[in-house]
Amino acid sequence: MALYTDGKVAFVASNTPEAQEARNALAERHGDAPLSDASIIVALGGDGLMLETLHRVMDKGIPVYGMNFGSVGFLMNEFRTDALDVRLRAALPTTIHPLKMEVTRADGTTATALALNEVSLFRSTYQAAKIEIKIDGEVRLDELTCDGIIVATPAGSTAYNLSAHGPILPITAPLLALTPISPFRPRRWRGAILSNRANIRFRTLEAEKRPVSAVADNVEFADVRDVHVYEDRRHSVALLFDPGHSLDERILVEQFRY
Repeated sequence: MALYTDGKVAFVASNTPEAQEARNALAERHGDAPLSDASIIVALGGDGLMLETLHRVMDKGIPVYGMNFGSVGFLMNEFRTDALDVRLRAALPTTIHPLKMEVTRADGTTATALALNEVSLFRSTYQAAKIEIKIDGEVRLDELTCDGIIVATPAGSTAYNLSAHGPILPITAPLLALTPISPFRPRRWRGAILSNRANIRFRTLEAEKRPVSAVADNVEFADVRDVHVYEDRRHSVALLFDPGHSLDERILVEQFRY
């Protein structure tokens, strides 16, 4: 699929000296279009920069090609300065739909945010959170005592979800991972794999005594009482990967590392 056809590339980079130096060198060689006029964005950094960039271009139809200057770079390609135009022409797109988080706070106000990696609930004090879990309107767990809980997309399943011992999901799988963080009761509950069509609702219990915050990627709301999470297919972003370095391949490789 030829995506790079007009040479309108915009470069963004993290604040490290190495990433900024690489950005300047590539921009001098290939030009640097404004984000509003770019056909492709090249992001130089780690997964955090990639997520930030993807949120900036949500629904604008501009694919993002990342090159790794971070510690993990799961969403990034290998950094090389040579033949960038050739790599962009050969790059393969992966389309991702975000989760939408709708929260109701203690004062009755509501708010929304989108997440490409995960929606997480966290206890806000030294006391464990108590959370009721409904799936498609039916209570599936009447009380989870825990430090928190994660709803992860396939793209986010190798991030915080994996650190919390959640499952890795193939990027094309129509699934979501529901993963508890340090569950106390029921102690043996390891979470669930859900359809990406599922409507997930969390209700905080004993909320005044056990306050909970909700986070969608990097957007946080404190003292939430009700959190509704579902995949919002009205929104999308596209990542670009080198052939043989697709997100599918990286997820497969991650499952055989030890």
